[in-house]
Amino acid sequence: MLSLMILIPLACLLLISFLPLKGKRVAFAVVMALAFFQIYAVFSPSIMANRHLPGLASVFNFTLAVDSLSRIMLLCIGIVIFIALLAAGPFVKEEDKRFYFSGLMILELMGLNGVVMVRDIFSMYVFWEVAAAASFVLIALEKKRDPLEGAFKYLIFSSVATVFVLSAIAIILLISGSTSFTDIRVALLVTPHSNLIILAVGVFLAGLFMKAGVMPFHGYLPDAYASAPAPVSILLAGVVTKTLGVYTAMRIVIDIFGFSTALKSILLCIGLISAIFGALAAMGQKDLKRLLAYSSISQVGYIFLGFGCGTPLGIAAAIFHIFNHTVFKSLLFVNAAAVEDRLGTLDMGRMSGLASRMPITGTTSVLASLSLSGVPPLAGFWSKLFIILALWQSGLYGVAVTAVLTSLLTLAYMLLLQRRVFFGTPEKNMAGVVEAGFNLTLPAVILAILIAGVGLFFPYVVHTVIFPVVSF
Repeated sequence: MLSLMILIPLACLLLISFLPLKGKRVAFAVVMALAFFQIYAVFSPSIMANRHLPGLASVFNFTLAVDSLSRIMLLCIGIVIFIALLAAGPFVKEEDKRFYFSGLMILELMGLNGVVMVRDIFSMYVFWEVAAAASFVLIALEKKRDPLEGAFKYLIFSSVATVFVLSAIAIILLISGSTSFTDIRVALLVTPHSNLIILAVGVFLAGLFMKAGVMPFHGYLPDAYASAPAPVSILLAGVVTKTLGVYTAMRIVIDIFGFSTALKSILLCIGLISAIFGALAAMGQKDLKRLLAYSSISQVGYIFLGFGCGTPLGIAAAIFHIFNHTVFKSLLFVNAAAVEDRLGTLDMGRMSGLASRMPITGTTSVLASLSLSGVPPLAGFWSKLFIILALWQSGLYGVAVTAVLTSLLTLAYMLLLQRRVFFGTPEKNMAGVVEAGFNLTLPAVILAILIAGVGLFFPYVVHTVIFPVVSF
């Protein structure tokens, strides 16, 4: 029944496309229902069963499967799509634009689900491109200079990544004669040290690093995040780059290439560079969304640090941090959307004392900032702690200490953000500023509850959700 996760969004997309003009108003509600269905489906054994719908297996011939890692990613996708839709109200008001936005969100959902569930390297690439194409258009939805520039940079980097990934797939097909994960893994075990295999791994990872936006492949990411409409920024930061870049890298390493010493060194090196320099770059930003964009680069670096250990604890810690980052970074971009909606600017130099005018936004922003910085007992603390423990357990003492110091640097720039935006004496031009509307406060509260709940009940979450990731 896994095909429902792709076929239902496809059917809904076709349905709303053929509705009469007045009927197209329901498109937004359709996407919201799909997001609810996604979250429900993750916890439904009947939908998550690896069964084909009768009569459709020959038409939609994808090899689909889910494990604990896939379930977590599907949950992240459902949560972020739902939050982005809630936050879209103040920013996507025109009826035509809401319809196009809804259709693109369905396409994005379908593409991301396909990437997470397929077990065929070429099919994964196809869904990868579906999600990427939807992202380009969503970024440029406003048709203004900055969004168009951000979308163009995203397109250029994504095109280069596509060339790398397709080249790697061609090499792998030449070696194995198949695009199935299982067949490729068996073929690569025969000649594990072949120069062609080493080339394929390097080229493939270079493409995925671009999609993940890690340093030094990050050139497009701050512009794309900062210039995109607020709900699209939530979508990109919350789940798109992590699914198309981070998750895909995890999946091909775990299911195909395996952990070699050289590969672990590359992952650790990329992770360390991104964690340190992403945090340093965030320190110097004046635009709120650009600061959060560089912060995302730094946090993805932490994910690669955990994954680069190649140990069960490191892999579990990395996927735990993916989930936590999805939640607290989505919340911070929701807060940025609330500030932008009320002030009409993201320039932190023109903000001060907003917490007194926007108490819900201010409080939830503090909670998300502390979780991102790894302050106990919030969710982000536990995933960062596990990453550091995994590094220490692997004998990477210097990297572990550096990760701790970088976390202190993260705390510094997040406290700087809070001081600039939410604390201090309110500016004179803020006399009329009031709390954001229900569309932005509700998702902020939902995400804040998730952050606190996962942090407080982390033993249950870890043993029932996170540690099963390493048992596939």
